[in-house]
Formats: sequence, C-alpha cells, structure tokens
Amino acid sequence: MRFGVSMEEELLSQFDELIRRLGYANRSEAIRDLVRERLVRQEWEEGEEVVGVIVLLYDHRKHDLSDELVELQHRYHDLVIATLHVHLDQQNCLEVLAVRGPGPEIQRLAELLRSLKGVKHGQLAASSTGRRIP
Repeated sequence: MRFGVSMEEELLSQFDELIRRLGYANRSEAIRDLVRERLVRQEWEEGEEVVGVIVLLYDHRKHDLSDELVELQHRYHDLVIATLHVHLDQQNCLEVLAVRGPGPEIQRLAELLRSLKGVKHGQLAASSTGRRIP
C-alpha cells in the first residue's frame, strides 16, 4: 500500500544520506525497517514472548565468576534456550546466550549477568519471534 509522508527538507536530506550510507535501495525499504524496529520494541515493552541474544565478554580468572554465570543461567533456565562459549585467549571468554520469553524477564537476566564482577562487557540484542511482524 502506498502512502505519503511530509517532513522538513533538512530532515529528509539527513534521512536520505543515512539510508545511502546504510545501503538501502530506497526510502520505502528504510521506512519499513524503522516501523518493524518500533514494533519489535513494542513487543518487548508489552512483555510479549520475544527472542534475543545476550553477549558477554568476561575474565574467566575472576574467582567464582564461571559458577555465578552458570547459576544465573540455571535460575533462568526457562529463558535460556542455548549457549555458546568461546575461549578468546588465556584470560578472556565470550559467552553467547540465545534467549526466549517475556521481554522484561530477559532484560532482567541480561542486567544480572552484565553486573557480575569480572564481566567486561555485556549486551542484549533484542528481536521478535516474528509472529506479529509482517
């Protein structure tokens, strides 16, 4: 379906530059992605069943950190559907958790994991199950 959008010339110029840099073929594709992104955010905010990935970079030498990570994953076993553990070097590990469940619960798990002493970086990549996104 086609529809028109009005916006300030400067805003449109900035949008055109952005979509050019990002490699979009046209404005329509970029606008569709923006709408889908907002719909996914709405699913998370409303507590819908969603999916995501929690990425953690941590120092495995920190006392009891590995045990604490595993304990949290077991406590939230209903959310964690898969994990991947990678030894980056003698000190650093990368752990990736695929998660599925209510958005606020996944957000809470990500915050708990990220806040553990020895976790150098943690990030949640949020997505949708795709059921509500056309």
